[in-house]
Amino acid sequence: MANEMANKHVDVLIVGAGLSGIGAAYHLQKKCPDKSYLILEGRASIGGTWDLFRYPGIRSDSDMFTLGYSFKPWTEEKAIAAGPTILNYIRQTASDNGIEPHIRFHHKVKLASWSSKDARWTVEAEQGEANEIVRFTCNFLFLCSGYYSYEQGYTPEFAGVGSFKGRVVHPQRWTEDIDYVGKRVVVIGSGATAVTLVPEMAKTAAHVTMLQRSPTYVVARPASDPVANKVRARLGPRLAYHLIRWRNVLFGMYFFQLCRRKPERAKQLILGGVRMALGKDYDVKTHFTPRYNPWQQRLCLVPDGDLFRSIREGRASVVTNHIDTFTEKGIRLKDGSELEADMIVTATGLNLQVMGGMSLSVDGKAVEPSQLMSYKGMMYSDIPNFATATGYTNASWTLKCDLTCEYVCRLLNFMDKRGYRSCVPRQTDPSVTEAPWLDFTSGYVQRSLAKFPKQGSKRPWKLYQNYALDIVSLRFGKLNDGVMHYS
Repeated sequence: MANEMANKHVDVLIVGAGLSGIGAAYHLQKKCPDKSYLILEGRASIGGTWDLFRYPGIRSDSDMFTLGYSFKPWTEEKAIAAGPTILNYIRQTASDNGIEPHIRFHHKVKLASWSSKDARWTVEAEQGEANEIVRFTCNFLFLCSGYYSYEQGYTPEFAGVGSFKGRVVHPQRWTEDIDYVGKRVVVIGSGATAVTLVPEMAKTAAHVTMLQRSPTYVVARPASDPVANKVRARLGPRLAYHLIRWRNVLFGMYFFQLCRRKPERAKQLILGGVRMALGKDYDVKTHFTPRYNPWQQRLCLVPDGDLFRSIREGRASVVTNHIDTFTEKGIRLKDGSELEADMIVTATGLNLQVMGGMSLSVDGKAVEPSQLMSYKGMMYSDIPNFATATGYTNASWTLKCDLTCEYVCRLLNFMDKRGYRSCVPRQTDPSVTEAPWLDFTSGYVQRSLAKFPKQGSKRPWKLYQNYALDIVSLRFGKLNDGVMHYS
């Protein structure tokens, strides 16, 4: 098998068979039907994030009317969907559209080198348990492998961790044998994973404590969308899907702009909801009032207020303090108090990864990602025939990825029509200044931001995080804009 697949040539090589990669394959089949393609997937199955994470309660933190594909209506009752349901949706998309035969599993891409002379990429991957090197060539390389490492999540260096007698587990490494029924659990963290884990584990644990250094903005939202379900019953799944999708997109854009322009007003709205959910006697100031403004970090969504309900019922609690050291019985805090635990979950974040962890070179010269500038949030200065699918930070991932896939297909068809073999964005405007790739204060972003490409101060180098603007730019914008060079 390895020899048969070695040196295989395709028009487009997609890296990653998760939500983005399966979407990219669909768009290619639909809009560039004459293009051959393969998907290289490092793991054994389809699904990416939604197959990797197995921790209790795993779910979307965006509604599925916007996290779902533009071409495949979400028809389940719950808009805030459980992980296994999303995984089934992705796999169903692959199965229904004949994408599965194009996937090569256990192929972990390690490096890609571009040759201008041949106008093609040579991609090396490690195949199987033996890590046998196999090579593929392609005219266009489309990276759909996400932005974080699948190998392991981020865990800070905690003092005394070896002395704890119970089990310590990171959610990214959750296994079926983990038993927390009737146990005292401490979940370290305050992000999306923590607020998902706490109410779910609290259903059967003796008690769950969410231990955080500082609070995050938490917003409750119904898991099911009754309006969407009524509209679907009347208008059918496809029309209802697009109407609700646009309603949710526009509301999301409105609320994001409110957070940026009137942060105090947004703060009042969010904290008012928390006070209503937890009661006037709860210390919302200490445990749910962040030091930053809304949307300087991603908001945490709790479906049907499940986190608040578990706190009200006494099955869960929040402690806001700093860790001094792990002990035999649990965790000692900086104020000298101790949280006793039978199990500790470190929901402390992701390790971001640039370019899927692979090395790039162009005509023999190694590419340093931090020296690149992002073009339209999807291609990069001086890197030919190469794009990445990256979602929004302030809206659903798939909204941007769908537009990126549409643009790549437009670009490929434009090149074919004019006989071009390569395209590359060139930054030659001296008035464009550099800015960080993301304007986000989250720890997992700040830890790795210096390694990532930069964005520019104006279009097409500026990342607007705005779906409406991106529709204009990616779906209808000029392909021959003077910045993209063809040969």
